[in-house]
This record gives sequence, C-alpha cells and structure tokens, in this order.
Amino acid sequence: MDTVVLLKQVPDTETLIQIADDKVSIRTEDVKWVINPYDEFAVEEALRIKEKHGGKVTILSMGPERAVESIRTALAMGADEGVLIDDPATQGSDALGTARVLTAALRETGYDLVIAGQRAVDDDGYQVPAAVAELLGIAQVSMVIKEEITDGKIRCERTIEGGTVVVETDLPALFTTQRGINEPRYASLPGIMKAKKKPLVKKTLADLGVDPSEVGEAPAKCRVKNLSFPPERSPGKIIEGKTVEAKAAELVRLLREEAKII
Repeated sequence: MDTVVLLKQVPDTETLIQIADDKVSIRTEDVKWVINPYDEFAVEEALRIKEKHGGKVTILSMGPERAVESIRTALAMGADEGVLIDDPATQGSDALGTARVLTAALRETGYDLVIAGQRAVDDDGYQVPAAVAELLGIAQVSMVIKEEITDGKIRCERTIEGGTVVVETDLPALFTTQRGINEPRYASLPGIMKAKKKPLVKKTLADLGVDPSEVGEAPAKCRVKNLSFPPERSPGKIIEGKTVEAKAAELVRLLREEAKII
C-alpha cells in the first residue's frame, strides 16, 4: 500500500500575523512555520495504514525551501520519503494551479492512496484535494473521521451536517481528514535522527514536465486583491450599581439612550 500525503506548510496559529507593504501578502520574517494541522491528521492516518497494510508513506509538498522543515517533521513521525516541488514559477498559484503541479508529481511517484487535510488553516482553502482527485480521475471522499481498507476498496465514515455517512469506493482513491480521525503522534528523538537520513527529493516544473504558463499568478482564476484586518471593536462596558435592580435599570438606560436599540 503506497500512500502519498499532500502536505502544506502554514504559519503557526499562535504567530502574530502582519500584512506586508504590498497589501496582498503577509510578512514572513518572524513567522513560525508548521505543518498544516489537518495535514498532521493525514500523516498520522497514513502511518497507521502502513502499520496495518505495509507499503510506504511519501510526503508531497509544493513550496519554498523552508517547507523542507515540515517535510522532515513528517519523516520524523515515521514517513519514508519526501518530495518538494520548489520552483519560483509556482508562486501565486491558485488551487487549480497547485493541483496541476501536485498531480504531475503524483503521476510520477505512483500511489495506491492519497490523503490530505480537509482544509488549510492559512487561507482556509479546501479545493486542492478535490481538484487533484479530478485531474487524476480517481474518487475523492472528504471530511473522513474513520476509514477501513479491505479487498482493494476503502470504506470511509465522513461527517455531514447533522450526522455522518459511510461511503465506499475502489482504490486508488483520495480522502481528506477531519478532526476526530486520530491523534497525531509526536516525533521521537530516534525518529528525528532517522529523518535526517531519509530521502527527500527536490523537483522543479521542468522535472515534472509542467508548463510554467499553466501555473503561477498569470493563469490563476482566484487572486488576492487586498488584505486588511477587521475593524477594531469598541471595548465592552461594565455596568456599575450597588444592587441587581440598579444594574438592570442602568443597562436598560444605556440600551435606550446610547445604543438606541430599544
């Protein structure tokens, strides 16, 4: 069972995000970069599938040189090899452009199963896995919280509004992970040491045979026009009063005279 995990490196959710001078990107100088949290579930599930069914786990990512650190983290968790597509021509790619690049890499590496996080926490995007599945011509199951592989098929329990549903499809297939599917393991010290020696290949668009005109900012159907922070909210007000009745009366007065909502 050869499993490929699509991994994205994102800013740590606790990092202070600042908008760059161009107003369409963020400042990256002081950002701490980590594995997209939903992709951690994907890595963990791939490792559990390997432990049960054998095979190998490959980590596939598109991004700059710094993404190597996140790939190495996944390797330290137990993945076998990593592939990074690092090419300046991919900068500014939208979901479809990214999917084109990842699909070309998947066709080259081969796969029985592809796993990805159900969304990325930086831009809240979730279209890439579905686009990859479409370009590969394989089935996709999203928001999976449980999976079972038997006789060349995969049965997935996925969340829907108000409940869950069970879906079964033939392999090869792609599914995306949702919270609740597992608890990602920590990389052990021996795992960290082994990760330094595991194969990690860097490729360009030329290596994959991808036309640069099909990716990047120029052909993107979705572009960031402007970034801005939400307006600051006015501070809350503490109602003073010696009794509950006095506080209630003051609250009613403020709602009527200042907020003018009653």
